[in-house]
Amino acid sequence: MKSIRARLTLWYTSLLTVTLVLLGGTAYALLSYSLSHEVDAALNGVARSLAERAHGPSAFVPAEVDEAFRRFFGFSPWNRYFQLFDPLGHRDPRQPPPHWGRLPLSGEALNNAANGISTYETVPGSEEHPVRVLTMPVMEGGRMVNLVQVGMSLKSVLETRTRFLLIMAVLFPVGLVLAATGGLLLARRALRPVDRMAEAARRISAEHLAERIGGTGAGDELDRLASTLNEMLGRLDTAFTQVRRFSADASHELQTPLTILKGELEVALRSPRTPEEYQAVLKSALEEIDRIAHLVEGLLLLARAEAGVLRMDRQPVELDQLAEEVYWRLKVLADSRSIRFDSELGERVVVPGDRERLRRLLFNLVGNAIKYTRPGGVVRLSIRSANGTAVVDVSDSGPGIAAEDLEKIFLPFQRVPMTAPGTERGAGLGLSIARSIATAHGGRIQVRSVPGQGSTFSVYIPMDPETPS
Repeated sequence: MKSIRARLTLWYTSLLTVTLVLLGGTAYALLSYSLSHEVDAALNGVARSLAERAHGPSAFVPAEVDEAFRRFFGFSPWNRYFQLFDPLGHRDPRQPPPHWGRLPLSGEALNNAANGISTYETVPGSEEHPVRVLTMPVMEGGRMVNLVQVGMSLKSVLETRTRFLLIMAVLFPVGLVLAATGGLLLARRALRPVDRMAEAARRISAEHLAERIGGTGAGDELDRLASTLNEMLGRLDTAFTQVRRFSADASHELQTPLTILKGELEVALRSPRTPEEYQAVLKSALEEIDRIAHLVEGLLLLARAEAGVLRMDRQPVELDQLAEEVYWRLKVLADSRSIRFDSELGERVVVPGDRERLRRLLFNLVGNAIKYTRPGGVVRLSIRSANGTAVVDVSDSGPGIAAEDLEKIFLPFQRVPMTAPGTERGAGLGLSIARSIATAHGGRIQVRSVPGQGSTFSVYIPMDPETPS
């Protein structure tokens, strides 16, 4: 029962069984009602036909009774009954004794007849089958002059019902077996594409995510399922590719300072050195260690941001004052490279956020702008508010970014190939970290750039934590 096709067959068969039982019961009830109604209608016709002759002085002969039954039943039943009574319920002496014995005349039928009402009754017959009896008054001048009683054995009605039940008892199991077999075959055929899709999915692994699951080509639900799975595989393929590239780039970035560190220490240990030489080696080693620590810290920050567990110490932060601190600390770097660094920080802007994370965001953006600007160029930092959102603009007069690279620059270890002469090559994590910090604050970063004319990075951070930027 763990198989879907088995469960579908069971549900289908159970539903069909309930449906057939309900339909069979309804058909049996309608058949019984129809047979009973036809018998009563025919008895009423026979009684009326005989009542028209009840005024005559002569008694009824069997041929007349047979003819009346034949006219309304279409045949003369073998066990048909007829009796004629006077108003007091005494049998008409002109009638010959009936071969079937006398039918009872109930008090209810006699009372109803006195009021001009016909009475239908089912009474025991001389044989094993009951008899349906109609007692009809013969009225003349508003008073009852005779009683006509006609009846017929219900043997044929009961036999018809029994035959119907026997037919249903034979046909129902046969129909259910055929329906269950057909349902199983249909379920197997309908679910065959699912088996093929499962087999195809089983062959796909992390090394073969480029494979895709084939659909049925019918545009049905299974095709939509295959399309959804293929879209998921595409996203997984992209994610795995990014992870592999990220791991390779991270390994490469870590390998370079580690190799330098190892080489310097090995050279220092080959022969005795003066204290000044040892100090220079240790200073260089410390710089490489700082570079490694900075890279690892950036990787951890990105990993936590992607996992949604980046810790934030949210407090009201005066973004204009924070930007001014960043401005004065990086102005020294800009001056050393003959770059004019302007600022527009007059407006007071307060946002809820982590001060140190926002400081790093601004350092990364302004540091990148200075790094990619040639001597004699201009870098500008400005703060403003618009519609409940703090906007930080960092613009430069650097080489700009091609349109096809505008999204790539936010990926880890992605660098714009055009840098200023003599610029130190970074790890390529600055913009990724900046965007992660902006996203963690409910904000976003937008970049506008024209190749050869410079770039502008705009950071949008909600001033109200409930308001999306």
